[in-house]
Amino acid sequence: MNKLKAPGKPFEISKRAVWEAWEKVKANKGAPGVDGQTIAEFESDLKNNLFKIWNRMSSGSYFPPPVRAVEIEKAHGGTRILGVPSVADRIAQTVVAQELEAKVEPIFHPDSYGYRPKRSALDAVTACRQQCWKTDWVIDLDIRKFFDSVPWDLVIKAVEANTDLPWAVLYVKRWLKAPLMLPDGSLQIRDRGTPQGSAVSPVLANLFLHYAFDAWMAREFPGVAFERYVDDVVVHCVSEGQAHHVLAALQRRMREVGLELHPDKTRIVYCKDSNRRGFYEHTEFTFLGFAFRARQVRLKTGKMFTGFNPAVSKDALNKISKRVRSWRLHLHTEVSEADLARLINPVVRGWMQYYGAFYRSALYPLLGRINSYLMRWIRKKYKRLRGRKKAQDAWNRTVSQRPRFFAHWAWVPTVPVVW
Repeated sequence: MNKLKAPGKPFEISKRAVWEAWEKVKANKGAPGVDGQTIAEFESDLKNNLFKIWNRMSSGSYFPPPVRAVEIEKAHGGTRILGVPSVADRIAQTVVAQELEAKVEPIFHPDSYGYRPKRSALDAVTACRQQCWKTDWVIDLDIRKFFDSVPWDLVIKAVEANTDLPWAVLYVKRWLKAPLMLPDGSLQIRDRGTPQGSAVSPVLANLFLHYAFDAWMAREFPGVAFERYVDDVVVHCVSEGQAHHVLAALQRRMREVGLELHPDKTRIVYCKDSNRRGFYEHTEFTFLGFAFRARQVRLKTGKMFTGFNPAVSKDALNKISKRVRSWRLHLHTEVSEADLARLINPVVRGWMQYYGAFYRSALYPLLGRINSYLMRWIRKKYKRLRGRKKAQDAWNRTVSQRPRFFAHWAWVPTVPVVW
């Protein structure tokens, strides 16, 4: 398993690396690629399938199939393309991604958070909140179509600078050139970009932006703090003048590396709160699903003041609400309450852990709406509880006896008045 190089193989790739890549792909699950093969189908002949990947990668004869393109709705309308590689291709990509990650992780900037070990989106939001308290101004950066626009030559240059393994460079080049298979079955040939959804894209994006943005910022503006989660970036400035200066420099820098800041979505924001006077056009921004703006905060002493804080954004709430409506809980009277809990608890618990990490009361109306659906379910399922008072009494007894039966009852155990 640990043997590196088989006779006649030009590249030293261990079978263990392929096995570890498989375990990671299996844990992440995911949809089939262009070949339609599921993870379960791949696993049914696991030994032979993994051997084929190792054999072809070690001999240099591995060529990736097209990537299946899936259209995903964007929060503000329109769609973006998500690339779904085949299971075998995800394993091969993960072999290279793990090799590159081990090399580049030590050089990455401390203000880079996306897809890095022991770092999370919530860490980035926490750091952003703290910096907003320290400095008055923010540049909310939006790189236009980053994953569709990143130039291949600079990606390859960054990879070559951080690995001496020719096979890693070879396969990165092949993955960058792999065509997209569109929903109508046609192939789209690309000359730039790296599809979102592939296993190797996050490390390539981080590596590119490390040189294009992180290291450049550290060199040109060493005193300016930022948070970057892949291509989602917030920059903190001490004055409006500094913000305009840094933004102009960033616009030039993005052009140098083949990218462009979105002219309508990139903006300077004033972090207005109780202690900050004056007015500005923009006093709110969104970062990783959280809307940062002035919010009422109660101190331990009971005194109220206005602080600049994050809470779940309107777009995120709309997306969550759409998911809740899609469950149509009140119509599933054929299942038990335990079945409903198994269905929704893991999802709702995830929302609570992420979006409830800051200003969690912003989630309460949504959680109350879930209770409304559950109450409608009770009244439809049990004839004896169709009366409003009887249903409410049964609800109160259940919450009292099993207060954690539904995950969100820990925060919102009551039903809104109108149901």
